[in-house]
Amino acid sequence: MIPGALAPDVEVGALTVMTHPDAHPALVLNADFRPLSYFPLSLWSWQDSIKAVFLDRVNIVSTYERSVRSPTFEMRLPSVVSLKTYVKPSRNPAFTRFNVFLRDRFSCQYCGATDDLTFDHVIPRSRGGLTTWENVLTACACCNLKKGSRLPREAHMVPSYEPFRPTVFDLHAAGRHFPPNYLHESWLDYLYWDAELEP
Repeated sequence: MIPGALAPDVEVGALTVMTHPDAHPALVLNADFRPLSYFPLSLWSWQDSIKAVFLDRVNIVSTYERSVRSPTFEMRLPSVVSLKTYVKPSRNPAFTRFNVFLRDRFSCQYCGATDDLTFDHVIPRSRGGLTTWENVLTACACCNLKKGSRLPREAHMVPSYEPFRPTVFDLHAAGRHFPPNYLHESWLDYLYWDAELEP
């Protein structure tokens, strides 16, 4: 079946979902109506969003056309929910391979390639370099191999910038260049990707 296509009614406990359940995630906003995260985009499954509604943890901001029903009620699936209590975002993103790639816009910082990515220690570990934000850059496998255990100046390979410790806002800004493959129309008012404006 094509993802997102209509499916026969699905029984889930006492609820009947009148469409394919995985096709209807909810965008989760903080109490200030900003997404909890941009990349990955803060999404909950329809089950989690409905549970949060019943636990009175969120407000429904927008809904899909599709519904869930039980013998005693019917409810449209939330497409956007906002938390009732503000969650203070972390200012220090986790130091992960993915976040290094995101900071570097998923491109080699030596040649600009976007395939076969890994990461490179600017000062090689064999020469005392540490695995930190300030010493790691995204590199393609070819450039990583070419640079080897040399310093950039020794390899005549100058990176496009000095590596740095990003803030959550830096990663959000980078993430806006890589929107998810699918954005429901009800989410667009709460996201800041560069969409073409209507005249």
